[in-house]
Amino acid sequence: MKLFGWFTKGSPPPDPGGNKGTGMLGEEVAAQFLTSHGYRILERNFRCKVGEVDIIARDPKDTTLVFVEVKTRRGLSYGVPQLAVTPFKQRQISKAALTWLGKNRLHDHNARFDVIAILLHTERPHAIDHIRNAFDLAY
Repeated sequence: MKLFGWFTKGSPPPDPGGNKGTGMLGEEVAAQFLTSHGYRILERNFRCKVGEVDIIARDPKDTTLVFVEVKTRRGLSYGVPQLAVTPFKQRQISKAALTWLGKNRLHDHNARFDVIAILLHTERPHAIDHIRNAFDLAY
């Protein structure tokens, strides 16, 4: 697994601060990254009683539905962000994805789970690693 593969261009939105602010900034950076690569964002922050999905998008190459978990860090003192997508978190995301597919009657569409790991920087571009097919459906 490569650690950080791509760097953003341009300036990010203002940072609201704290862990929640870090997460919000990371999700905004991830959404900009995806749209700049041709993905169409269908929904952000989908929540239901069994879990949540940060971003739901369509892959421009083959119209696969992509359920994206965004993990953001300001430093590496807690390890790389992608390691925070634990098996428990994968099950929650999977259940939420199944709920979204049912709600939208899209169970017959191809889907996958991606992780976007972001390491925020103040003096240089943010480091972004887009991990396609990061995990399989888990429940």
